[in-house]
Amino acid sequence: MDTLDEKANGGPSMEIDEIVSVRNHEAFAAKHMPDLGQDIKDFQVFTWRLENWKKLDKKLTSQEFECGGHKWCARSSRILLFPFGNSNAPPNDTVSVYLDYAEPKKAPEGWHACAQFALVISNIHDPTVFTVSHAHHRFIAEECDWGFTRFSELRKLFNVQEGQPRPTIENESADISVFVRVLEDPTGVLWHNFVNYDSKKETGFVGLKNQGATCYMNSLLQSLFCTRYFRKAVYQIPTEDDLPTESVSLALQRVFYHLQTSDQPVGTTELTKSFGWKSLDSFLQHDVQEFNRVLQDKLESKMKGTIAEGAIAKLFVGKMKSYIKCVNVEYESSRTEEFNDIQLNVKGMRNLYESFKDYVAVENMDGENKYQAEGFGLQDAKKGIIFESFPPVLHLQLKRFEYDIQRDAMVKINDRHEFPFEIDLGEFLDANADRSKPWKYRLTGVLVHSGDLHGGHYFALIKPDRDTRWLKFDDDRVTPVTDKEVLEENYGGEPLNGLPPTAQRNQVRAMKRFTNAYMLVYIRESAMDEVLAPFTEEDTPPHLKRRLDEERLQSEAKKREREEQHLFLTAKVITDETFSRHEGFDLATFDEKNWPPSDLPSFRVLKQETYSVFKSRVAQHFNYPENQIRLWVLVNRQNKTVRPDTAIPENEPTLTVEVIRNNMAARQNDLRLYLDVVTDPSKPESPPQSIMVFLKHFDTSKQNLLGAGKVYMPRTSKVGDLVPIINERMRWTPGTPVKLYEEIKPGMIELMKPKLSFAQSEIQDGDVICFQVDLPEKEIHDLESQGLHSNPIHFYDFIQNRVMIIFRPKYEDSDHDHPEFSLILSKKQNYDTMSIKAGEYLRHDPIKLRFTTTHANNGNAKSVLKRSLNQSIAEIMAPYYTTSAVILYEKLDVSIVELETKRSLKVIWTGIHNKEEGTFPFLLPKTSSVYELAENLAKQVTLTPSGTGKIRIFEISRDGKTQKEFTGSEMIGNIPDPVDLYAEEIPREELEADDADKVIGVFHFSRELTRTHGIPFKFVVKRGEKFSDTKKRLQARLGVSDKDIAKYRFALIQGSTFKQPSYIEDDDTIYEHQFAPEDVLGLDHIDKSGRSKAGVAEKAIVIRG
Repeated sequence: MDTLDEKANGGPSMEIDEIVSVRNHEAFAAKHMPDLGQDIKDFQVFTWRLENWKKLDKKLTSQEFECGGHKWCARSSRILLFPFGNSNAPPNDTVSVYLDYAEPKKAPEGWHACAQFALVISNIHDPTVFTVSHAHHRFIAEECDWGFTRFSELRKLFNVQEGQPRPTIENESADISVFVRVLEDPTGVLWHNFVNYDSKKETGFVGLKNQGATCYMNSLLQSLFCTRYFRKAVYQIPTEDDLPTESVSLALQRVFYHLQTSDQPVGTTELTKSFGWKSLDSFLQHDVQEFNRVLQDKLESKMKGTIAEGAIAKLFVGKMKSYIKCVNVEYESSRTEEFNDIQLNVKGMRNLYESFKDYVAVENMDGENKYQAEGFGLQDAKKGIIFESFPPVLHLQLKRFEYDIQRDAMVKINDRHEFPFEIDLGEFLDANADRSKPWKYRLTGVLVHSGDLHGGHYFALIKPDRDTRWLKFDDDRVTPVTDKEVLEENYGGEPLNGLPPTAQRNQVRAMKRFTNAYMLVYIRESAMDEVLAPFTEEDTPPHLKRRLDEERLQSEAKKREREEQHLFLTAKVITDETFSRHEGFDLATFDEKNWPPSDLPSFRVLKQETYSVFKSRVAQHFNYPENQIRLWVLVNRQNKTVRPDTAIPENEPTLTVEVIRNNMAARQNDLRLYLDVVTDPSKPESPPQSIMVFLKHFDTSKQNLLGAGKVYMPRTSKVGDLVPIINERMRWTPGTPVKLYEEIKPGMIELMKPKLSFAQSEIQDGDVICFQVDLPEKEIHDLESQGLHSNPIHFYDFIQNRVMIIFRPKYEDSDHDHPEFSLILSKKQNYDTMSIKAGEYLRHDPIKLRFTTTHANNGNAKSVLKRSLNQSIAEIMAPYYTTSAVILYEKLDVSIVELETKRSLKVIWTGIHNKEEGTFPFLLPKTSSVYELAENLAKQVTLTPSGTGKIRIFEISRDGKTQKEFTGSEMIGNIPDPVDLYAEEIPREELEADDADKVIGVFHFSRELTRTHGIPFKFVVKRGEKFSDTKKRLQARLGVSDKDIAKYRFALIQGSTFKQPSYIEDDDTIYEHQFAPEDVLGLDHIDKSGRSKAGVAEKAIVIRG
């Protein structure tokens, strides 16, 4: 039997204060077996008397007993007892007791039973003297026994314990009782350990992999996937010519197709790449509502002009009306707006119905708050919101996150808030709404957040259609759930499961109070058949199916290749053509840590393939007759070079590729070969007593070193005999003087003596000799004065120390004027050389280039390089442990020498109309004041002819709502870096405002206060002015058209109370509001600025693809 050291997941053995007899079964179970919130299928008690305890066997098994009805009749449970402790337990005199599933091998495949049980040892004369422990467990074939290895110490059982009249084991006799409740498991996954769990098999659905913190995205994607009308619409977007990492539409189609067809969890990396997200973005949790809106906006734009156009609006868009209606006269002021979702209050609301009632609650405007109705004067009126229509798919956002003024922070609202499976929304509709069909909605999705404001986990509960049960989509796992798990467990608040405090210590149950619904998906009953219509083969685009089926076949082929990899090896072949392109040591680069390997023709070869078959394949690949090629094996020499060593014998028919690799090319994973082309097969393979020497040419004019083929030379011939051969091969004038160098190893390149023989020079097969034209001293001097290499020794040193620096523009996206490029430099070179070469590439004065190092892990800016230090490239690259580094560059208008005493700043100019008109760079002494900065800006911008001529320079507050104005006296050198500076022309109206006027802050937002955008500004509010007139002045201040201003909503935002926006009507007089310093006016309109701030501490969601 497989026993566990600690099998109890219930409480430890304990003494009981309120004594209940073991023989009072119902009362005893009620006291010692807490309610786990599951329905009980059967309850049985079995008692087993043991006598002569000290003479008992070490392992005892009781007779079988039945519990659980028909399911247990042939495979009962039994008690398994170790009266002197389990031998696997520590050597302490303990009793081990387990509940064991009887004859598990005879049970049907895949069987399981969920049981809660208490194991009791009691006195046979007094059943109120006992020791008890309880647990619960999912019994399966792999875990068919569960209980307590250290149930109790024997000495405690044999001796009278405090508060008890007699010992538990008396006269070596005791009763062993087991109380068993077999529980219903309606989902099939109660207490499942999910080892080898198959979501597809159990539910028909698969999950989505979590990239780090993308569970919020996964929960929404699964909800949208199950909204079949939406899935069909996404499939209708034309994507035949798109790339998945650049097209959101195609990437989402691919995710949906994989969710349809895969039997494994689906990845979303391709999708997030199409958003333009970097890996770091996948570790940032975002607001699901914002993500949903941004994604739908992107898809809606992609659907324009296609058969899918309008699908998103048809599914998700409803209409609501804001109104003020007079009580005593026939007058109403109203405006209708579209909505994609509804945000409902949770705090103070018991349920969804109350939240809707709160949303449409009517405010009475009477007494001092009467409404100024046009043509009727002051009137009693009712102000509120009413719905004109709800969309077929209704997304309800429950406002679980709110600002807490006491804590001065956002907090999560975990209050209990109930929602039903069905709701009739008819009463919240305008009297004139279309009621030809009922406005009854069914719950089909619950998106859940578990955790607090600073983090947590998201998952989705979804009912995919009328007939499918509720399922939990928790990242890569999909499981069935009960109705209670959908509703009760996600209402929030304290758990209402009646558990005693001891059971509530269980961590899972304690967390329930932090687990609650934050988004609900309801579908209109009359639209369900259309929205959730069965998905057919024809609904999937043929090009998508074809493309993904091909990829699947390729993936399966690669998988097979990986699985069979141990049967194969890779042969890499150097040819004269690859050698002629090779610039580096040896004939090719293989394992050099400073440079990537050479791109060589490679063959995947069965290890047992014979050499003759392999050679035939090679000959066919390179289009040579078999008898015209020989293959040489390259070996790793002791001096760490890799050179051809031996030609493979042609006369051994049984010779296999693996034997060649093992015996002729020791210490290599791959087989490295040189293809030797024999020009005349009828002649001997090579002249007798000759050696094969490889030649490289160092070209001083091109500053490169490339292969120049090979020659066979007699061992006894002189090294100088190569000169005429080289002149002929290079087509140089006969007699051209040539210098010869031997490439012995990296760091050892030696000038050769032409009068010595090859044998005397210790040249052997595969050695490399480098040559160059012998230059006059003047040419050598000229080359070296330009920083160029005059001989191969210097050039080899450069190769040995070469690294690649990738240059990227620091602030701009790469374009023609600010390209991304790379330079190969030596680690021994310095900053000055780097700046000169970068300047040559960019055609920009090197002294006007500024460079910034980057963090190796994410490429973000690190620190500006100081020219005065003139560091070596090795020092600049110090944090990088690779052969390349990323350096950011700026093209400056001034020398970087000047920058040491000056401050470079950029100011965004917003003019008189609060619009970004341009960005102006400045380089001013660090001692300059902000006032002087404004004077310099005034010379570059166009001010209003009749304006004040005065400029305000400011920053924007972190929340995007207010300006942080400079006084003008601050020194620009003291302004923290980095900084975003803005400037505007101060309007005459503000400058001439008198004591009776109020100057307030104004900011832009879109629907939610946290979704700020644009640039905040200041505005004058005048005494007694109706807002209809205030609005005209605002329109003039902003310079927007009548059409655009009609789409704006205006709200008073009170900073001290942090209430929801109080929207302003034309007849309001906002001057009468007692403005606190932090109170501002909010302009609610669509963000066209591209400067969304989306929350105080949250990065805005951007989807680019």
